[in-house]
Amino acid sequence: MKIRNVVWISALVLLASALAGVGAPRLLRAGTTDPAAGTLSVVGTGVVKTTPDTATISAGVVTQATKAADAIDANATAMTKVIDALKASGIDAKDLQTQYVSVDPRYDDTGQNIVGYNATNSVSAKVRDLARVGDVIDTAVAAGANSVSGPSLSRDDQDELYRDALEDAVAKARLKATSLARAAGRSLGEIRALREEVVSSGPIAFGALDAKAAGASTPIEPGRTEVTASVRVVFALS
Repeated sequence: MKIRNVVWISALVLLASALAGVGAPRLLRAGTTDPAAGTLSVVGTGVVKTTPDTATISAGVVTQATKAADAIDANATAMTKVIDALKASGIDAKDLQTQYVSVDPRYDDTGQNIVGYNATNSVSAKVRDLARVGDVIDTAVAAGANSVSGPSLSRDDQDELYRDALEDAVAKARLKATSLARAAGRSLGEIRALREEVVSSGPIAFGALDAKAAGASTPIEPGRTEVTASVRVVFALS
C-alpha cells in the first residue's frame, strides 16, 4: 500500500507541474510589450528645422574676502550693478532670473586652513533679439560681471514647433508601416495604439564665451537647429 500511495503522490506532483508549465507561457506573453497578432508596431521620428530667435546668457560675479560677510556684501553691491545694467540695456525684468547665490570657504595650498571666502551670484538673462546678444554680454562684463557663459539658443515658439514635429512623426510612422506591410504581402489598417516616445531635450547650443576683441562686440552666430519628436504607432494588419 505504501508503494501505491507513493506512486499516486508522484503522479499528482507531475500533473501539477505540467499544468503550471502550461499556464506560465500565457502569463509571460501577457506581460510582454510585443504587439498583438495581426498588428504592426513602428516608431516614427519627426523633425522641424528652424533658426533660433531667443538667447539666454548667464552673467555672474565672484568676489573674495577674508570674512564670509564681507565677501557676500561686496558681491551684492557688484551684482546689483550688473542687474541694473542689464535692465538699462533693454532686458525686461521678467526675463531676468537669479540662478544661484553661494558662499564657499577658500583654503590654502595645503587644503587644511581657511584663508578667505568666495561669494558667487549669477543671473540668467533672456535676450529676444539675437542681434543684441553680443552687446548685452558686453554690457554685463562692463558692469562688473566676471563669470559669463552661454548663450543657450532656443525658439520662443518651441511648443508649437514640437507639435508640428509630432504630426510629422505620425506621418513618417505610417509611411514606414505601409512599406513593411507591403513587403509582407499585407494591407495596413487603422491605428490601434499611439504613444509619444521620450526624447531627451536640452539647450540648442551652449558654450563658454571667449573674451571679445577690443572695440568689437562679442560675435554670436545663431546657426540652424532641429526640433525632434518621436512616436510609437501600432497599426492593424489585414
